Amino acid sequence: MTEHAIALVAAARDAARNAHAPYSRFAVGAAVLLDDGSVITGANFENASYGLSLCAETVAIATASAAGRLRDIVAIGVIGGAMDADGRATGISPVSPCGRCRQVINEAAQMGGRDLPVHCGAAEGDAIRSYLVSELLPDAFGPADLGIS
Repeated sequence: MTEHAIALVAAARDAARNAHAPYSRFAVGAAVLLDDGSVITGANFENASYGLSLCAETVAIATASAAGRLRDIVAIGVIGGAMDADGRATGISPVSPCGRCRQVINEAAQMGGRDLPVHCGAAEGDAIRSYLVSELLPDAFGPADLGIS
């Protein structure tokens, strides 16, 4: 396992502590690594109107974009798990991004001209599975299909 995979999953675990998930009780944290070594995190943010909820990966990537750093993303880490009584994510199985988040990650990957590694960690323990976004979303539609790079 790479050093940045372990560090990103740890940052995602810390971010998950800030999840607002009163409906699903499933906390998710994400961390994106930028090309200068800095890390931006996000946590899921649910809404009573479920369709308006935001995934942790989307929050982190949108935060990087708002800072003008979308093209600087070089890797992402994500964890998730059922919340315990204290609001912490639990579970020993790695969680991977949902389909919507895979598409958002692909957007960042194509805009940055790289196939982003996605490190999927467990809320607890050391289990990490790493993929390239192209493995999680093969034949993805993105900016390149619209002639944008």
